[in-house]
Amino acid sequence: MIGLVAFVSFVGLICAEQPFNHNVHNERVIGGNNAPPNKWKWQISLQQDAYNDGSYYHLCGGTIIDSLNVMTAAHCILSMDASTYRVVAGEYNLYQYDGSEQFIGVDRITVHPGWTGDLGNGNDIAILRLSQPVYDNGYVAIAELPYPGETMPDGFTCYITGWGLMDYYGTVPDILQEAAIPVVAHSVCSQPNWWGSLAKQNMVCAGGDGVISGCQGDSGGPLNCHTNGAWRVHGVVSYGPQGMCNQVTKPTVFTRVSSFEDWIFSVL
Repeated sequence: MIGLVAFVSFVGLICAEQPFNHNVHNERVIGGNNAPPNKWKWQISLQQDAYNDGSYYHLCGGTIIDSLNVMTAAHCILSMDASTYRVVAGEYNLYQYDGSEQFIGVDRITVHPGWTGDLGNGNDIAILRLSQPVYDNGYVAIAELPYPGETMPDGFTCYITGWGLMDYYGTVPDILQEAAIPVVAHSVCSQPNWWGSLAKQNMVCAGGDGVISGCQGDSGGPLNCHTNGAWRVHGVVSYGPQGMCNQVTKPTVFTRVSSFEDWIFSVL
């Protein structure tokens, strides 16, 4: 257990300590680029007013799964006090007001009952019930989800998106980042020189080439894959290696959405 704690880092909980715009503070996807505006419409920024002073901090990403609910990672929930959080839908540039944003409070937090706080045990998923519905202003959309149990083959190209760190030195983005990232089959990711027993069947691994990865601030955000004729959110950013995020044979690990759809719809 000591080794696990030392080796695995929360991919997104270290972001609440650097200032930022329209009453928000922020902490890129490594190897990524600026995403085109209005492309990943289901991506949100999960923010928290941890000190009850009206100043919000970007904690994590998330995905709009219906007009009143957002999916994120369980480890992004630092407090069960829903009133301290808000969701920003239609966000693009965290440092300026674009006119596309919808700032919405959180009414209820539902964390998966199998979440223990240990990333290696999985079940790193939570649903946030919003205080009011997101509306179609042309900049938001409800995500399509995969078929229950659906998996992707080794090397299948997906996209990771988020406002997480862009490099080991802590460079932060203002604009939403995207990067093409190949899926790593469970039979590979679970090998001892990869993630070994930490890679469970209900997780998706992607990356591990030492170039592209998620990093702090990307947690809870989507793994976007074009399957069955549509972009679908197949994963929720969960964990990666401590320190330098883009390490060879240590891909970003996502909660596999297709393994949790019964639970997701039971919450909705």
